Amino acid sequence: MRALVQRVSEAAVRVDGAVVGEIGAGLLILVCAKDGDAEANADTLAAKVAKLRIFKDDADKMNRSLLDTGGAALVVSQFTLAADTRSGNRPGFSTAARPDEGERLYEYFADQLRAQGIEVAQGRFGADMKVSLVNDGPVTIWLEF
Repeated sequence: MRALVQRVSEAAVRVDGAVVGEIGAGLLILVCAKDGDAEANADTLAAKVAKLRIFKDDADKMNRSLLDTGGAALVVSQFTLAADTRSGNRPGFSTAARPDEGERLYEYFADQLRAQGIEVAQGRFGADMKVSLVNDGPVTIWLEF
């Protein structure tokens, strides 16, 4: 699974103009299941995200995790993270998981974060979403498992 993790002071996702998920301080996580991914990949990704030390401590060092800060997560499915741009100018998405499996792993990943005590808001799988955020830092981290 791939994820683009952004430390945010706030983030929201809208579908057809209505807010379907929003958080204050925490992480916006754009996530993509790839062909061949399994629950073990989602487990590893969720554990890493929860413990990733990218929040400032009292000494202004990135030394605290989402679990340490009590922040929330906004999880948004984004199959375009599977883009293959090695050839031509039009990205290919053949390495993305099939939609049914992608949705299952997306939901499973969000549930694994919840199981660790993290407040989780979500986008809507497969929908045309509008995501807004205030990137804090900016801090943006690419993860792949």
